Amino acid sequence: MFKKLFGKPKQSAATEVKPHGQTNAMATIERLNETLEMLEKREALLQKKMAEEIRKAKEYTKMKNKRAALQCLKRKKMYEAQADQLANQQLRIHDQKIMLEGAKATTETVSAMRSGAEAMKKLQKETNIDDVDKTMEEINEQTENLRQINDALGQPIGFAAEIDEDDLDAELQELEAEELDRQLMEPAIPPTSARAQQEEFSGLDLPTVPTGGMTSAATEDDELKALEAEMAL
Repeated sequence: MFKKLFGKPKQSAATEVKPHGQTNAMATIERLNETLEMLEKREALLQKKMAEEIRKAKEYTKMKNKRAALQCLKRKKMYEAQADQLANQQLRIHDQKIMLEGAKATTETVSAMRSGAEAMKKLQKETNIDDVDKTMEEINEQTENLRQINDALGQPIGFAAEIDEDDLDAELQELEAEELDRQLMEPAIPPTSARAQQEEFSGLDLPTVPTGGMTSAATEDDELKALEAEMAL
Protein backbone atom coordinates (compact mmCIF):
# COMPACT_ATOMS: atom_id res chain seq x y z
CA MET A 1 0.00 0.00 0.00
CA PHE A 2 2.76 2.42 0.91
CA LYS A 3 4.51 1.57 -2.33
CA LYS A 4 1.39 2.46 -4.27
CA LEU A 5 1.05 5.78 -2.42
CA PHE A 6 4.64 6.95 -2.50
CA GLY A 7 5.96 5.00 -5.46
CA LYS A 8 8.96 2.77 -5.75
CA PRO A 9 12.05 4.16 -3.91
CA LYS A 10 14.70 5.51 -6.23
CA GLN A 11 18.07 3.85 -6.43
CA SER A 12 21.21 5.71 -5.47
CA ALA A 13 23.28 7.51 -8.11
CA ALA A 14 26.13 5.04 -7.73
CA THR A 15 23.80 2.06 -8.28
CA GLU A 16 22.20 3.72 -11.32
CA VAL A 17 25.43 4.70 -13.07
CA LYS A 18 27.76 1.86 -12.22
CA PRO A 19 27.30 -1.78 -13.29
CA HIS A 20 26.31 -4.40 -10.75
CA GLY A 21 29.76 -6.00 -10.68
CA GLN A 22 31.52 -2.73 -10.02
CA THR A 23 29.06 -1.88 -7.23
CA ASN A 24 29.74 -5.20 -5.50
CA ALA A 25 33.49 -4.70 -5.86
CA MET A 26 33.33 -1.24 -4.30
CA ALA A 27 31.14 -2.52 -1.47
CA THR A 28 33.61 -5.34 -0.81
CA ILE A 29 36.56 -2.96 -0.78
CA GLU A 30 34.72 -0.71 1.65
CA ARG A 31 34.01 -3.68 3.90
CA LEU A 32 37.66 -4.72 3.81
CA ASN A 33 38.65 -1.19 4.83
CA GLU A 34 36.26 -1.33 7.77
CA THR A 35 37.66 -4.71 8.80
CA LEU A 36 41.21 -3.39 8.63
CA GLU A 37 40.27 -0.43 10.79
CA MET A 38 38.71 -2.77 13.37
CA LEU A 39 41.77 -5.05 13.42
CA GLU A 40 44.10 -2.08 13.82
CA LYS A 41 42.10 -0.83 16.80
CA ARG A 42 42.12 -4.33 18.32
CA GLU A 43 45.89 -4.61 17.86
CA ALA A 44 46.44 -1.20 19.45
CA LEU A 45 44.37 -2.33 22.46
CA LEU A 46 46.43 -5.50 22.78
CA GLN A 47 49.64 -3.45 22.69
CA LYS A 48 48.34 -1.37 25.59
CA LYS A 49 47.44 -4.50 27.57
CA MET A 50 50.91 -5.97 26.95
CA ALA A 51 52.52 -2.77 28.17
CA GLU A 52 50.30 -2.85 31.28
CA GLU A 53 51.22 -6.48 32.05
CA ILE A 54 54.92 -5.68 31.73
CA ARG A 55 54.49 -2.75 34.14
CA LYS A 56 52.74 -5.00 36.66
CA ALA A 57 55.37 -7.71 36.31
CA LYS A 58 58.09 -5.17 37.13
CA GLU A 59 56.20 -4.04 40.24
CA TYR A 60 55.68 -7.63 41.43
CA THR A 61 59.36 -8.29 40.82
CA LYS A 62 60.27 -5.38 43.05
CA MET A 63 57.90 -6.79 45.68
CA LYS A 64 59.60 -10.22 45.39
CA ASN A 65 56.25 -11.71 44.28
CA LYS A 66 57.57 -14.06 41.65
CA ARG A 67 54.32 -15.96 41.10
CA ALA A 68 52.30 -12.80 40.30
CA ALA A 69 55.07 -11.54 38.02
CA LEU A 70 55.01 -14.81 36.07
CA GLN A 71 51.25 -14.59 35.69
CA CYS A 72 51.61 -11.10 34.21
CA LEU A 73 54.23 -12.32 31.74
CA LYS A 74 51.98 -15.24 30.71
CA ARG A 75 49.10 -12.86 29.98
CA LYS A 76 51.52 -10.63 28.09
CA LYS A 77 52.53 -13.64 25.92
CA MET A 78 48.87 -14.43 25.24
CA TYR A 79 48.20 -10.83 24.15
CA GLU A 80 51.32 -10.92 22.01
CA ALA A 81 50.15 -14.10 20.25
CA GLN A 82 46.78 -12.49 19.55
CA ALA A 83 48.51 -9.38 18.21
CA ASP A 84 50.55 -11.58 15.87
CA GLN A 85 47.36 -13.22 14.62
CA LEU A 86 45.79 -9.84 14.04
CA ALA A 87 48.87 -8.71 12.10
CA ASN A 88 48.64 -11.78 9.86
CA GLN A 89 44.93 -11.17 9.31
CA GLN A 90 45.61 -7.56 8.37
CA LEU A 91 48.25 -8.70 5.90
CA ARG A 92 45.83 -11.11 4.23
CA ILE A 93 43.12 -8.47 4.03
CA HIS A 94 45.63 -6.06 2.49
CA ASP A 95 46.47 -8.70 -0.12
CA GLN A 96 42.78 -9.27 -0.90
CA LYS A 97 42.19 -5.53 -1.13
CA ILE A 98 45.10 -5.04 -3.55
CA MET A 99 43.98 -7.94 -5.74
CA LEU A 100 40.38 -6.73 -5.72
CA GLU A 101 41.37 -3.17 -6.61
CA GLY A 102 43.52 -4.49 -9.46
CA ALA A 103 40.70 -6.68 -10.74
CA LYS A 104 38.30 -3.73 -10.51
CA ALA A 105 40.69 -1.52 -12.50
CA THR A 106 41.07 -4.25 -15.13
CA THR A 107 37.32 -4.70 -15.36
CA GLU A 108 36.74 -0.96 -15.73
CA THR A 109 39.44 -0.79 -18.42
CA VAL A 110 37.90 -3.63 -20.39
CA SER A 111 34.45 -2.12 -19.97
CA ALA A 112 35.68 1.27 -21.22
CA MET A 113 37.39 -0.35 -24.21
CA ARG A 114 34.22 -2.31 -24.99
CA SER A 115 32.19 0.90 -24.84
CA GLY A 116 34.69 2.59 -27.15
CA ALA A 117 34.49 -0.27 -29.64
CA GLU A 118 30.69 -0.16 -29.61
CA ALA A 119 30.69 3.60 -30.11
CA MET A 120 33.13 3.24 -33.01
CA LYS A 121 30.93 0.61 -34.65
CA LYS A 122 27.93 2.87 -34.26
CA LEU A 123 29.75 5.80 -35.83
CA GLN A 124 30.94 3.63 -38.70
CA LYS A 125 27.39 2.50 -39.34
CA GLU A 126 26.20 6.10 -39.36
CA THR A 127 29.04 7.16 -41.70
CA ASN A 128 28.75 5.37 -45.03
CA ILE A 129 31.65 5.47 -47.49
CA ASP A 130 29.22 6.27 -50.32
CA ASP A 131 27.98 9.30 -48.37
CA VAL A 132 31.56 10.45 -47.87
CA ASP A 133 32.31 10.16 -51.60
CA LYS A 134 29.13 12.03 -52.46
CA THR A 135 29.95 14.78 -50.00
CA MET A 136 33.46 15.18 -51.43
CA GLU A 137 32.03 15.38 -54.97
CA GLU A 138 29.65 18.12 -53.88
CA ILE A 139 32.49 20.04 -52.22
CA ASN A 140 34.65 19.78 -55.36
CA GLU A 141 31.74 20.89 -57.53
CA GLN A 142 31.03 23.90 -55.36
CA THR A 143 34.73 24.80 -55.35
CA GLU A 144 34.88 24.65 -59.15
CA ASN A 145 31.75 26.79 -59.44
CA LEU A 146 33.24 29.37 -57.11
CA ARG A 147 36.47 29.44 -59.13
CA GLN A 148 34.54 30.01 -62.36
CA ILE A 149 32.58 32.82 -60.74
CA ASN A 150 35.78 34.51 -59.57
CA ASP A 151 37.31 34.17 -63.04
CA ALA A 152 34.21 35.71 -64.59
CA LEU A 153 34.26 38.62 -62.17
CA GLY A 154 37.95 39.22 -62.93
CA GLN A 155 37.41 39.64 -66.70
CA PRO A 156 37.69 43.26 -68.01
CA ILE A 157 34.49 44.87 -69.27
CA GLY A 158 33.62 47.84 -71.50
CA PHE A 159 36.46 49.80 -73.15
CA ALA A 160 39.14 47.95 -71.19
CA ALA A 161 38.04 44.67 -72.76
CA GLU A 162 38.59 46.07 -76.29
CA ILE A 163 42.26 47.06 -75.71
CA ASP A 164 44.77 44.74 -77.40
CA GLU A 165 47.83 44.02 -75.28
CA ASP A 166 49.97 43.38 -78.39
CA ASP A 167 49.18 46.88 -79.73
CA LEU A 168 50.23 48.38 -76.40
CA ASP A 169 53.55 46.50 -76.47
CA ALA A 170 54.27 47.66 -80.06
CA GLU A 171 53.52 51.29 -79.16
CA LEU A 172 55.77 51.08 -76.13
CA GLN A 173 58.65 49.74 -78.26
CA GLU A 174 58.23 52.67 -80.69
CA LEU A 175 58.46 55.17 -77.85
CA GLU A 176 61.61 53.53 -76.52
CA ALA A 177 63.21 53.63 -80.03
CA GLU A 178 62.40 57.34 -80.45
CA GLU A 179 63.96 58.14 -77.05
CA LEU A 180 67.12 56.24 -77.99
CA ASP A 181 67.41 58.15 -81.32
CA ARG A 182 66.97 61.46 -79.54
CA GLN A 183 69.76 60.69 -77.10
CA LEU A 184 72.11 59.71 -79.96
CA MET A 185 71.41 62.94 -81.89
CA GLU A 186 72.19 65.26 -78.97
CA PRO A 187 75.71 66.98 -79.17
CA ALA A 188 78.34 66.02 -76.64
CA ILE A 189 78.63 68.43 -73.69
CA PRO A 190 82.20 69.94 -73.46
CA PRO A 191 84.03 69.88 -70.16
CA THR A 192 83.15 72.84 -68.00
CA SER A 193 85.84 75.33 -66.99
CA ALA A 194 86.97 75.83 -63.45
CA ARG A 195 84.95 78.99 -63.19
CA ALA A 196 81.82 77.28 -64.52
CA GLN A 197 82.35 74.47 -62.05
CA GLN A 198 82.81 77.03 -59.31
CA GLU A 199 79.57 78.75 -60.31
CA GLU A 200 77.88 75.37 -60.46
CA PHE A 201 79.05 74.47 -57.00
CA SER A 202 78.32 77.93 -55.60
CA GLY A 203 74.69 77.03 -55.19
CA LEU A 204 75.61 73.99 -53.11
CA ASP A 205 75.64 74.13 -49.35
CA LEU A 206 79.35 73.42 -48.79
CA PRO A 207 81.21 73.76 -45.50
CA THR A 208 82.73 77.18 -44.82
CA VAL A 209 86.50 77.36 -45.22
CA PRO A 210 88.41 80.23 -43.51
CA THR A 211 89.89 82.60 -46.17
CA GLY A 212 91.73 85.21 -44.09
CA GLY A 213 95.22 83.70 -44.56
CA MET A 214 94.77 83.11 -48.30
CA THR A 215 93.68 86.76 -48.91
CA SER A 216 96.74 88.10 -47.14
CA ALA A 217 99.10 85.89 -49.17
CA ALA A 218 97.49 87.02 -52.46
CA THR A 219 97.91 90.70 -51.48
CA GLU A 220 101.61 90.25 -50.71
CA ASP A 221 102.18 88.59 -54.08
CA ASP A 222 100.55 91.53 -55.90
CA GLU A 223 102.66 94.08 -54.05
CA LEU A 224 105.85 92.11 -54.81
CA LYS A 225 105.01 91.98 -58.52
CA ALA A 226 104.32 95.74 -58.58
CA LEU A 227 107.67 96.50 -56.94
CA GLU A 228 109.52 94.32 -59.42
CA ALA A 229 107.83 96.14 -62.26
CA GLU A 230 108.89 99.57 -60.89
CA MET A 231 112.48 98.43 -60.45
CA ALA A 232 112.57 97.10 -64.01
CA LEU A 233 111.50 100.49 -65.28
